[in-house]
Amino acid sequence: MNRTFFFSITFATIVLGVMLGFQFRTTSASNDVGPRDREQELALEKKNLVEDLYKLQMEISELSTKLDQAGIGQREADEALERELAKIRRFAGLSSVSGPGVELVVQPGQAGLSTVNAPRDITDEHLLKMVNELYSAGSEAIAINGQRIAATSEIRLAGKHINVNGTPLSPPYHIIAIGNASVLKSRLELKDGLVDILSEFGISVEIQEKDEVAIPAFTGGLFFDYAKPVKEN
Repeated sequence: MNRTFFFSITFATIVLGVMLGFQFRTTSASNDVGPRDREQELALEKKNLVEDLYKLQMEISELSTKLDQAGIGQREADEALERELAKIRRFAGLSSVSGPGVELVVQPGQAGLSTVNAPRDITDEHLLKMVNELYSAGSEAIAINGQRIAATSEIRLAGKHINVNGTPLSPPYHIIAIGNASVLKSRLELKDGLVDILSEFGISVEIQEKDEVAIPAFTGGLFFDYAKPVKEN
């Protein structure tokens, strides 16, 4: 029940008790000048008033108990809300996380034997493909050189650097991903997969499975100037 409703009922019962007490005092006062034959009637009225007051006290006690129970329910609701908020923060990348996963070191290396191209610089497209491949393999959180990849993250070439979340990064690029370590590593090392393709262009990718890695929270701003929630019918 609503907490305001409880307070209203409590207040009403207290007021009623005061009114009953006032009625008894008024009746008793009139008894001082009334006839003696009303003594029994006044005694009965007094007994009824005492019983009514007792009932009111019992109701107030029950209401107090219900208020305490409502308080416990509110605390449970608050705790559930906190847990849901923590889950949403994890999904949004707004909290630090840790768990098993892989650590990649991506840097210019030597050209593959089957290519005549010299080692290439690592571009934003290479990192984007790496991130997409990790997510496709089931990664739950990714960071590049300490920059958490979130829904609003950008990975783009800016001069001689690659900007991630507006922060310029330089090789070697340390990519950390949380997930099933063996699955992530196997996915990247598939024959003719992404690692093989990058190797052909002189880009080295070293992968290590880790029992536990830590990924920091996303620290950039989240702004929604145009997107608004859709009201459900």
